[in-house]
Amino acid sequence: MTTQANAAPDVRTPAARTPILDVAGLQTHFFTRGGVVKAVDGVDLHLGPGEILGLVGESGSGKSITGFSLIGLIDEPGRVVGGSIRFDGQDLRQAKPDQLRKLRGRDIAMIFQDPMMTLNPVLRVDTQMIEAIRAHRKVSKDDARKRAREVLTMVGIAAPDERLRAYPHQLSGGMRQRVAIAIALLNSPRLIIADEPTTALDVTIQAQILYEVQKLCRETGTALIWITHDLAVVSGLADRIAVMYAGRVVETGSTAEVIEHALHPYTRGLMASIPTPDTRGHDLASIPGMTPSLLKLPEGCAFRTRCPRATDTCTKAPEAVEWRPAHWVRCWHAGEEATA
Repeated sequence: MTTQANAAPDVRTPAARTPILDVAGLQTHFFTRGGVVKAVDGVDLHLGPGEILGLVGESGSGKSITGFSLIGLIDEPGRVVGGSIRFDGQDLRQAKPDQLRKLRGRDIAMIFQDPMMTLNPVLRVDTQMIEAIRAHRKVSKDDARKRAREVLTMVGIAAPDERLRAYPHQLSGGMRQRVAIAIALLNSPRLIIADEPTTALDVTIQAQILYEVQKLCRETGTALIWITHDLAVVSGLADRIAVMYAGRVVETGSTAEVIEHALHPYTRGLMASIPTPDTRGHDLASIPGMTPSLLKLPEGCAFRTRCPRATDTCTKAPEAVEWRPAHWVRCWHAGEEATA
């Protein structure tokens, strides 16, 4: 067992020694009248080409703000106040707005939970998709349209030519979401950040999109951060999982390791809430209590007020511990919890 006094869990895999994305000590705070909200407080993330990371946590855990922070989409009163964000060796915190705009959509794509954050309501789908391609690549309109049609088919849209001629308001909510996902895939970006993009889709379409996104990553080397509250979704998608709580990563490791040998009580609580055939007809387990206010977190471990294993020791902030190779946890009672 290895301890690092002031290090966050490392999300790096042996195959990703030279990460395409290297985030160290990321801090994003919101300066409100009520005080400073530490939405992201010292997060480290490392992704290699083709690697898929599932970033998991409840609402308010900081996972979406982490994703927005990576590509400069934090608005006032929020600010990235600490840490470094390096993409392919380039320091994104030092990049100018026009440099970030060029990266977004070409090298880095964001898929939002709300598709209307991507779609322009007054433009037809074909206009938006063709412009998204030609803004970054020198291709003809015909070639751009062909690529748009291909990607719409990839995300499960039948009759793509008909959908290309439609305006967003003429599409169902699920159809708009699939179009937004298709736009993110258009230019085969090197990094995709997906913020719960399949939540509104039915299970069949969700499975198809997860398959296609995973296939894209494997074939093209695109790295992916899939942000979700649902461990079940990432269990079949991600190579690695990072679990966030109250702005910090509390556990991370390979997907198989975290699913089969969860160490943190919070991770175990998320696992217990996943429906299984055995739980049919029964109430699902839930984590007691409420997510604490980020304006006034409990002293020490932020989870201690909800944790069944909490002791006086938990009033001190736990260090990041490498419990098994590449499996990190922030918990004073990880070993006890793992063997209890």
